[in-house]
Amino acid sequence: MAGEEAMVERMAELQLRLQHLDALYRAREEDVNVLSQHLGQVLAGETNVTDPRGLLNTTGLLRPPSAYHFLPHLLLGQSPLRPAYCLSKGRTGVSVIMGVPTVKRAVQSYLLSTLQNLINSMSTEEQNDAVIVVLIAETDEEYVLSVAGELREQFENEINIGLLEIISPPASYYPDMNHLRTTLGDAPERVRWRTKQNLDFAFLMMYAQPKAMFYIQLEDDILAKPHFISTMKSVALERIANKKPWFVLDFCQLGFIGKMFRCVELPWLIQFFFMFYNDKPVDWLLDHLIHTKSCNLEKDMKHCRKAKDELWIHYKPSLFQHIGTHSSLKGKVQKLKDKQFGKVKLFYPHYNPPAIVLSEIKAYKQYTLKRAYEGETFFWGLLPQPGDHLFFKFTSPVNVTKYLLKSGNAEHPSDRFYNTTVEVLPLITPTVVYDNFNYTADGFIIIGRFDNMGIAEGKVDHRLGAIKEIRLTVHSESENWAILSEILFETNGNR
Repeated sequence: MAGEEAMVERMAELQLRLQHLDALYRAREEDVNVLSQHLGQVLAGETNVTDPRGLLNTTGLLRPPSAYHFLPHLLLGQSPLRPAYCLSKGRTGVSVIMGVPTVKRAVQSYLLSTLQNLINSMSTEEQNDAVIVVLIAETDEEYVLSVAGELREQFENEINIGLLEIISPPASYYPDMNHLRTTLGDAPERVRWRTKQNLDFAFLMMYAQPKAMFYIQLEDDILAKPHFISTMKSVALERIANKKPWFVLDFCQLGFIGKMFRCVELPWLIQFFFMFYNDKPVDWLLDHLIHTKSCNLEKDMKHCRKAKDELWIHYKPSLFQHIGTHSSLKGKVQKLKDKQFGKVKLFYPHYNPPAIVLSEIKAYKQYTLKRAYEGETFFWGLLPQPGDHLFFKFTSPVNVTKYLLKSGNAEHPSDRFYNTTVEVLPLITPTVVYDNFNYTADGFIIIGRFDNMGIAEGKVDHRLGAIKEIRLTVHSESENWAILSEILFETNGNR
């Protein structure tokens, strides 16, 4: 049966790829049709070929509405539907493409931790059959280049293999945000925020549509469950194979997170967003589109809900969780959590050598360094300052072979240790000054430091022998509190 199910799923995938190719063919066919009509005018003598402008004559030609009918300002800009910034290796023909829009946040950004989580939650096979597109939805070139540079530094390999792409829209893509209609009784600032979000999502979808079979809408402040792509793809192909209708597969109960669409059907959404971008929030527009496609006005609401449920499929348990607290809308704090996701792991306990632990950094409530070291919880310290230390003084000197220290956690990814070194104090000070050892003034040897993701990891040189003490030293002021969610000092006896 397993082989038969795999064959059915494969047939469904081939059917979907055929639909995808058909959509691309129809797009090219439209271009050819317009050109052939112009050529027909030339052959009939209706157009003067000595005047190239005559080829632009569309008198009598019926054209369906396009984006320009709803966003007429696009006719005024130079390449308004071409990314202003694009970093891509051109990967296409994959099963899944994910859209991750990100904007400048007033308080803190979750983007790096979100992308790292998405990548870590994918197997190698999934990574080879997917694309993640980050839309830096800002028009400030300096800011776009700054974020893109940070992503290039942190995810160089993922960009090089084509898994991660980065784009940004041109300023000419957006209408005048100071002259929007006020709708739903919202304040002008909120109208601008949700209007821009609608247009951002449409831009992402237009870019992603020809690259894959399925499109997944995500946000920049989420967590994903392991192998989420295989799960989502399997659910979609199963419904296709069994000829069960659907327009959106919903893998998260919150907002627009984890919504999966067939790429060939994205034009429905894109056009709908363009028509009503100024009127309602993006998740409301999705609901209205489904309502329009499925509900019979001559039936009651119960019948309507049932009809909508046949096109909007909710999958449980949820595969995504919202972790952000501070919204991209200035001043808005949101603590929305998807109860279907399950409990989020906030720390990773380990057995460590017996030690006395202490720090000048004041712990928040019960989240002490001692309890974190013993694997009971995570350490949460208030605003580290230059010169602050975290001490791990072993009861008996031990031969430490490896260390792993992770800061921040799923709910507070920005509460990390920045510009912090890992230092050891050997039982016996080396008699030879090795070139690759950096010594502190009080005799400690620096063996590592926390990286941009708040992780310090490495091996301990065997030439150092038994270690009496490990110390973390903070070298700069932090705007955030700091969390240690994982502490591991590996010895030959506690691997």
